[in-house]
Amino acid sequence: MERWAGRVAVVTGASSGIGAAITKDLVRKGLIVVGLDKMEIKIQELDEAPGRLHAIQCDVSEEEEILASFKWIKENLGHVDVLVNNAGVFYESMLSNGNTAEWRKQIDVNILGLAICTREMLKGRGDRDGHIIHINSVAGHYPPLFKGGGIYNATKHAVTSLTENLRKELVELKSKVKVTSVSPGLVKTGLIRRGNIHNITADKVFETYPYLEPEDISDAVLYVLGTPPRVQFYENFSNNSSDCQTFSNKTTQQ
Repeated sequence: MERWAGRVAVVTGASSGIGAAITKDLVRKGLIVVGLDKMEIKIQELDEAPGRLHAIQCDVSEEEEILASFKWIKENLGHVDVLVNNAGVFYESMLSNGNTAEWRKQIDVNILGLAICTREMLKGRGDRDGHIIHINSVAGHYPPLFKGGGIYNATKHAVTSLTENLRKELVELKSKVKVTSVSPGLVKTGLIRRGNIHNITADKVFETYPYLEPEDISDAVLYVLGTPPRVQFYENFSNNSSDCQTFSNKTTQQ
């Protein structure tokens, strides 16, 4: 992690849960972290950390807010070297009678927000190295496990596809930027509580099923950031024997 000290990282959805855990850890590792969130970011216990935190109010479902945030970063801090696309929303919503606004919000945040932030991070990099990390989900690799999760699962399958497409783009461009997809299972965050679930309470979900803590996901992010440039992990999407293939447990890295 020493090579990232003093460099600029952006974490979306930084006010709570996984995003807050990642933000804390990156500041503690000496990075200059810009937290983007539509909610106010209040993270304690960072006064003695070697890095710095800049909080920007930004709804990643709104392109103009993303563009304004990256413009501020470029003018005040320089290039973004690490991007953690963590922001995500979930609504339980059936295709037979679901709410269009809830469908659109999931698509705008989980797919388009991620794609726009990625594009803005990659602009004008030249041969500068960097790392993009998508906080994906096991929902991006399997069919929906419960009714009402179809749109959310579809957005996470899109993240899986976007990761592999970006990996191939970066290889073709001979870029020094890595891309990694981290796919946790159930994590104890506010995502489910905010998800308009009809048939079970969030408390019951966490009482019934095993879950990870946000800090566990941050540990995975620190691990992939700490790997040297020569290390690659990715899934075999193409079955092309000419690809150099190594595998990890739902962690995809270019």
